[in-house]
Amino acid sequence: MPASLTMNPAMTTLLTILVGLCGACVAYLLSFPAWVLLGPALASSIASLWGLPLAIAPLVRDICFVILGLGIGAGFDPQTGGALLRWPMAFAVLAMALVVTMILCRTVLTRGFGFDRRSATLAAAPGHLSFVLGLATDLNIDVARIAVVQSIRLLFLTISVPFIAVAMGYEFSKLVLSGDGPLPMISLAGLVAASVCVGLLFSRLNFPAPLLLAAMAVSALGHVTEVTSGAVPQELLGPAFLVLGTMIGTRFAGMTRAQFLGSLLAGLSTTLVAVAVTTVAAVPVAMALGMPTAHVLAAFAPGGLETMIALGATMAASPGFVVACHVARLLILIVLIPLLLGRRARS
Repeated sequence: MPASLTMNPAMTTLLTILVGLCGACVAYLLSFPAWVLLGPALASSIASLWGLPLAIAPLVRDICFVILGLGIGAGFDPQTGGALLRWPMAFAVLAMALVVTMILCRTVLTRGFGFDRRSATLAAAPGHLSFVLGLATDLNIDVARIAVVQSIRLLFLTISVPFIAVAMGYEFSKLVLSGDGPLPMISLAGLVAASVCVGLLFSRLNFPAPLLLAAMAVSALGHVTEVTSGAVPQELLGPAFLVLGTMIGTRFAGMTRAQFLGSLLAGLSTTLVAVAVTTVAAVPVAMALGMPTAHVLAAFAPGGLETMIALGATMAASPGFVVACHVARLLILIVLIPLLLGRRARS
């Protein structure tokens, strides 16, 4: 492994982005849905498992999260608030789907792959990785094995949701988050500055993906109140999506192929169960709310908050609905995971 790549963060980030770019080009040529996300995710995952020291510098990651958040937030409009009254039913169905998902996945892991009950519970959790790994550390459970299964789940979740959406009849035409003209540079600079300030506050409050959610909130507020109008330029959104997809594969950096292969079937099995339950839950909710099933599937997706919010935006799904469902999922898991772990975890 070249020393320059392991010691120089700028070179490592450049290498990682180049790998992601190659993956995006191949996925585009193969007509993959959401190619700018899927291609980099697959390419960076393969390269990481091959031994390349891939990583994205925190500054680059944060810049991309702000750009994506501003772009997604631009999809809000003054009519968004009225839809809130129809969403509680979706949250109730989502909660039931999460309970079923965790119980089924835990059963699969304990009976099929030799996990103990607590390790299986944490490995089965559909998201909230930092919370899951924190609990695993506190309970002295095999953190590495849980992390591998969770990483495999995220990768294959990112791959499966777009293809399921295509099977449902949705067509991914091009990378567009808003049909409006581009934001004026002064407005864009002001939104970026406000997003950073709000992001620092969200970080202190331990929000997940604080900069992404902060930029979304700032942009949504500006567009709902009509203080700002316009979309983030596609020249900025394209690279941001590419980096987001590439970051998925960097989770496998430092992981041996033996570790990956040893947990591959476990990760695939739990992903299959989670996606199946989510799809079944999404259909009646979509019918009740009058939404495309593919949109609800992106909102109910069992993990990948940043990726699924961005994917939902490219599908023209209601950004408020997608964000609300994913935040609700994390809040439900904060309660559900300790309950399924048992008395010691609750204490």
